[in-house]
Amino acid sequence: MANAAREITRLSESLWIWQFYDASVKAELCSTALETSAGILFVDPVRLDEGPLHALTQSVPIAGVFVTNVNHCRAANDFSKEFSCPAFAHAATHAECSFSFSQTVSDSEMFCGDARAIEIPGGPAGETAIYHSRDGGSITVGDALINFEPYGFAFLPKKYCTNEKQMRRSFRRLVDYDFERMLFAHGTPIMQSARKKLEQLLRDSD
Repeated sequence: MANAAREITRLSESLWIWQFYDASVKAELCSTALETSAGILFVDPVRLDEGPLHALTQSVPIAGVFVTNVNHCRAANDFSKEFSCPAFAHAATHAECSFSFSQTVSDSEMFCGDARAIEIPGGPAGETAIYHSRDGGSITVGDALINFEPYGFAFLPKKYCTNEKQMRRSFRRLVDYDFERMLFAHGTPIMQSARKKLEQLLRDSD
């Protein structure tokens, strides 16, 4: 399949990622699949070749698609149509992406069984992270946190934020949750001590 990721990587019993370099935006686009109590939840999906997609979905029901902000419509509508599942997102993201079959999620709302939406005001419009407690806990974020060179693990640069100071304050809510891992729409996953690393990032920004 042209313009699609060719491989998928399993990170844990409940997490998978795949990525695709988009030359038009000169960036690596990363996608996550999270197995919730309701089934597989695709997060910010880019297209994936049929072979690995079939391998992922043949034995587990598909619960939905989640889009973390207005910049990440990507292939979410295609996934929603193919698997006849809802696209979940913040109200601002729904307005931008024009999903065919959608459900709005609000801050702190539980959806797809045991996934929790956590709004990040001050980031890109509609920025919302997902918390899931399985296997030591994970947070999946959109653009507000990144983990790639030359920045490393860092806040989204100010020029891309709606309100940088508010965004940084928003992240203090995340450390109320227990999680070992953090996954990104742009960047390498942090598989251990992610909460501690976020706490350090916040201290360094004070």
